[in-house]
Amino acid sequence: MTSPMPGGRRRIDRVLAPDFLDGLDGLDLDDLRARRREAEQEEADLSYVRRMLQGRIDILRAELSRRSGSSTGDDKIVDHLSRILSDPDRADHGLGRFLTVEPSRVDEHRRAVEQIIADVGVSDVEGRAEHDLQDALERVEEFERGVSEDRVVVQKIMDTLTAEVTRRYRTGAAHVEDLLAEH
Repeated sequence: MTSPMPGGRRRIDRVLAPDFLDGLDGLDLDDLRARRREAEQEEADLSYVRRMLQGRIDILRAELSRRSGSSTGDDKIVDHLSRILSDPDRADHGLGRFLTVEPSRVDEHRRAVEQIIADVGVSDVEGRAEHDLQDALERVEEFERGVSEDRVVVQKIMDTLTAEVTRRYRTGAAHVEDLLAEH
């Protein structure tokens, strides 16, 4: 997973391109919906990557906490993984929303996150020095912030596209009967 590139060919490059929202009022309803689906799919993918990164962040934080003595017990981190990864305190109450699509390219995203983890050298947190873990935590958090920032922008794009669809139905430029006839 890399940052969006102007003129790039990936979906994130298209969705975050400055002209993605240009001329919405001139698009037919099918094209407008297609753009919204594309943005929704990108949000699903970004959300998936973000959750994977947050899990790694939680593991790093838990190991650092265990070493500092602020967590209970001397057990290995693996003994507490289910608690760490299901901790309700880590839930983000930001712009989460119900998505109608599943993440695409799951294996590609998993490999990208694994590459980040490999780059920071934290596949074995218990075998790393504390300063290595702290450096790794900072790098993974920085990457997660970038993914989160892109996700927020994609959500705003989705909101704009949804507002245009809604406007068309409210003004009579689109009709529910047309939508129902398609299905």
